[in-house]
Amino acid sequence: MDRRKYLKTLALGTLATPVLLQSCTPPETNQAVDVGKTQGGFERQPNEVAHYQKLMAESFFDSHEMKTVAVLVDIIIPKDDTSGSATEAGVPAFIEFMAKEKPELQLRLRGGLKWLDLQSMKRFTVDFASASTSQQTELVDAIAFPERAQPDMQYGVAFFNLMRDLTATGFFTSEIGLKDLGYEGNKPNQWNGVPPEVLAQYGLQYDQRTLDISVKYEP
Repeated sequence: MDRRKYLKTLALGTLATPVLLQSCTPPETNQAVDVGKTQGGFERQPNEVAHYQKLMAESFFDSHEMKTVAVLVDIIIPKDDTSGSATEAGVPAFIEFMAKEKPELQLRLRGGLKWLDLQSMKRFTVDFASASTSQQTELVDAIAFPERAQPDMQYGVAFFNLMRDLTATGFFTSEIGLKDLGYEGNKPNQWNGVPPEVLAQYGLQYDQRTLDISVKYEP
């Protein structure tokens, strides 16, 4: 099983959980984070809107860190014949948002990005985002498989696990990711109404308005 299929399996297994569903994107956008908009027909409360606007006005990652995040998430979920890449799904913006929404992630994320750059400098004399594709893949492979990772790579393993989980959540709750999963959500169907013999038992019948609007029932 390749990495993308593995992440898709994880997403399918957790899609029904509240934490994942709270991150779902409204259908009008590909971005993994758009929590300031009306969703599901309900307006957000003023305090929620104010909190969202405050977070969106702030920045956590600098430009180099965001570049590194973009490279890493596209290694985790690259573009393929089925759908776009993690960056095309807005995953870097999602991770930036989560870093501000959950400050307890900030040290792990920033520290992990710096660790990645240091390891890349030691191996290839360039930072991670500036390394070649093969060099980037070599370093990621050293931390992507915990059972094979060397003892001195354990910090990187923990960081990659966090980034993988955030990437999968951001991607598979975006419009692109939901299409990749084949997840259609709730859709209206046709209800044919209560059978006439059941209605007759209770001396009931549908009024014309109900027949016209709600059911396709011919008495």
